[in-house]
Amino acid sequence: MQLGVIGLGRMGQIVVDRSLEAGHDVVAFDLDDEAVESAADAGATPAESVADLAATLGDDKRVWLMVPAGKAVDATLDDLDPHLDSDDVVVDGGNSHFERSLERAEACSAAYLDCGTSGGPASAEEGFSLMIGGPQWAYDELVPVFDAVATGPAGHDRMGPEGSGHYVKMVHNGVEYALMQAYGEGFELLADGRYDLDLETVARTWNNGAVIRSWLLELCEEAFELEGSDLGDVEDYIAGGSTGTWTVQESLEQEVPIPLIYQALAERFDSRNEGRFSRRLANRLRYGFGRHEVARQDD
Repeated sequence: MQLGVIGLGRMGQIVVDRSLEAGHDVVAFDLDDEAVESAADAGATPAESVADLAATLGDDKRVWLMVPAGKAVDATLDDLDPHLDSDDVVVDGGNSHFERSLERAEACSAAYLDCGTSGGPASAEEGFSLMIGGPQWAYDELVPVFDAVATGPAGHDRMGPEGSGHYVKMVHNGVEYALMQAYGEGFELLADGRYDLDLETVARTWNNGAVIRSWLLELCEEAFELEGSDLGDVEDYIAGGSTGTWTVQESLEQEVPIPLIYQALAERFDSRNEGRFSRRLANRLRYGFGRHEVARQDD
């Protein structure tokens, strides 16, 4: 299959690389010329502009957007839409709000797939988890690419109609907040509790057969190995918060109580004020799965 990829940051480059490895032809564009050169070096066909990418794809265009949520998505669609028709398919692989995805799907000339993408840059080798919303025929058309970009056929599915992919990903991120908070609080008690414990050892032991074993717990083990049981100079500051805020807002609208997710979001915002060990661990875990910069204490 021929696939156009717009947005060649860390996540977009993984889409390019995994698609190429699976034997698909990729046409790549980014505002950063060096990113385009890197994709070309990997085997993609470079494009000089969105219009050039569309022209290179020819009929029945399949285009994957991996640009920052918000205005960048709208600007890209404004440039792309004049070159699209109803037989084409556009995938938005970013963290867009599901209501904006509904609006974009209605306005877009092509079939629109909102694709929640989980795994972060750390999943470059294993593949992503993809939560996809949109027309069934468009999803079916892109299955060979989804198989390549995800962990495999079990790593992606159609959640439902337009908006549902980003809706499920929004809630996924809320759950992620709560899980990180739970691990952080548990390790904070161990760090400040009755015994002088090696937290890397605790995390490794839990990861081998314990009920609470998980990838996030593996990242806890990695964090303690690299930073020490006291997390060294990792700052008590957790960035982000938009998708968690959306999750809490949706819970209020739907009158569904989600106290753990709400409290995790509140702790994230409170981290901008005073220091806690649990939030320092959450700060470090965000590097583990998303390669987000680790905020560190001043020397």
